[in-house]
This record gives sequence, structure tokens and C-alpha cells, in this order.
Amino acid sequence: MTSLVIAEHDNASIKPATLNTVTAALQCGGDVHVLVAGSNAGAAAAAAAQIAGVTKVLHAEDAGLAHGLAENVAAQVLAIASNYSHILFPATASGKNVAPRVAAKLDVGQISDITKVDSPDTFERPIYAGNAIATVQSLDATKVMTVRTTGFDAASINAASAAIETVANIAANTKSIFMGSEIAKNDRPELTAAKIIVSGGRALGSSEKFTEVMTPLADKLGAAMGASRAAVDAGYAPNDWQVGQTGKIVAPQLYIAAGISGAIQHLAGMKDSKVIVAINKDEEAPIFSVADYGLVADLFTAVPELVSAL
Repeated sequence: MTSLVIAEHDNASIKPATLNTVTAALQCGGDVHVLVAGSNAGAAAAAAAQIAGVTKVLHAEDAGLAHGLAENVAAQVLAIASNYSHILFPATASGKNVAPRVAAKLDVGQISDITKVDSPDTFERPIYAGNAIATVQSLDATKVMTVRTTGFDAASINAASAAIETVANIAANTKSIFMGSEIAKNDRPELTAAKIIVSGGRALGSSEKFTEVMTPLADKLGAAMGASRAAVDAGYAPNDWQVGQTGKIVAPQLYIAAGISGAIQHLAGMKDSKVIVAINKDEEAPIFSVADYGLVADLFTAVPELVSAL
């Protein structure tokens, strides 16, 4: 029994979500291999080889894999899929794009967003926005799954390196090509990898107030900025700041929610945070049900006072 983890990387380094996915693969039992499919991705393959528990890294090199197009990555995975009992992807935008294609081609059911491995064929995953946990057993010969990274600790990095094996690349799909990308530049930590997140809600009232009140707190703490869906929909914050069921799933060491009532969709995205601090003037707000520390106060007064005290 051997598991294959599809690495998420930028051709130069391995992204943190891969480390959590390796931990899930180790819990499935047997050896763990990592596929690094990219272009000029030797550095990423070398980094993958140092992940604790990984016994082999498969390195596929081709210009068609440079930007992680789902069609090309899926074809690369399918070329070696018969060697593995479990194929695991991080439950990121990239993983969710590739995994269903692999599962469909293998004619197996995909198991999405697993948060726990009970046994090699039984897994747990949240349903109903995290209000219930489903236990799923798969009888498929090959288990294809995405891993909710907040459910597993990140694998550590070894000084020793696993073997790196070059695998034959699959010809690029000609029906889809990479045309370009617009990458949002941000000096702050990436939201899904940040240790501290400061989030604001619709109560802030405007994008100007969002910036005026929340930015100094994030600056003081060296935190990433987040927002509720209501704040994003109102135009107070950009889409890539959205935390929640339809945004990003996060689990930082510290999550500060200011002016966020705590709709179930938002709670589904952040309730696994280690310490949750809620600031809201409504003492009945649902956010207080998951908060470790709650302050019933006007955020326009409380947040500046907190900044001045730091």
C-alpha cells in the first residue's frame, strides 16, 4: 500500500499545504511518494525530498506543467496512478481543480475535504458547513481525496533527503493553454498560511473605515488581513481576503474577528483557529459561541485602544 501526494508548488519551493497533505498520507499507512510536476522545478523536487516521512519524490518536467494547468497535471497523475492505493491533493483551488478529473478518469468516487483518517479506507469530512461530521468508507481500489489542511499538522522537514526519480512527462493538452495571470501583490503573510489573522465584517461600514481601523492592528501584529463574505460583497475588502465556507479555510494561532456576527458560513472557515478573539457590540452575536475571548464593545473604540496598548 503506497500513497501519492500531489505537491503544490511554485517550481522553486513547496507550498505549506503539501506538508499537511503528507501528514494525512502517512496516516493512511504504507510508503508516501510525492509528485512534483512542473517546469524547471528541480528546487521544488529537492525541497519535497526533505519532507519527513516521504520515501520517494517523482519529478515530472515539462513546459506544459509550468503553470499547473489541470488538464496537464491530471494526465501526469493518471500515467502513474495504477501504482498507488491512495492519491491525495490539498483541498486548495489547484487541488480541487485536478482531483475530480483524476477520480472521473479512474471511475472512482472522490472523497472531498477529509479532516481525519480513521483507517486506510475510512475517513471523516465536515458537512453542513461543519455542523456535522460524516464518516465515509470507500471500497474503491484507488482512493482519490482532497485534504482539508487545517485538519492535519504540517509534516516536519528532514536533513536527509528521499530519493528523487524522474518520470516521463505526458504531452501537453493542446485544447487548453496558459494565457496569463494577474497576481495580487501583498506584503502581508498569505492568508491560509498566516499565524495571525485580523478579520473585519460589514459593521465597519466602508472600505475606508476597514482600512483605517483594521490595518493598524494587522501592522502591529504582523498579521494577514481577512474579511467576512458580507464585507467582501459590500466592497469593503477584496475577494481574496474572504474567510468562510465560500472563501478560504484558515486555522491560525490567533484569529481576531471585529464586527463579524458569526454566520455559520464564516464560522466554517475559521472555527479551527487555536485562539479566537471576537469584538462585537451585540452580546448575542453567534461569533461569541466559538470565541475563546469575547469583548462586547464598539469596534471603532475597542480596536484603536487595542492598537495603542500593543
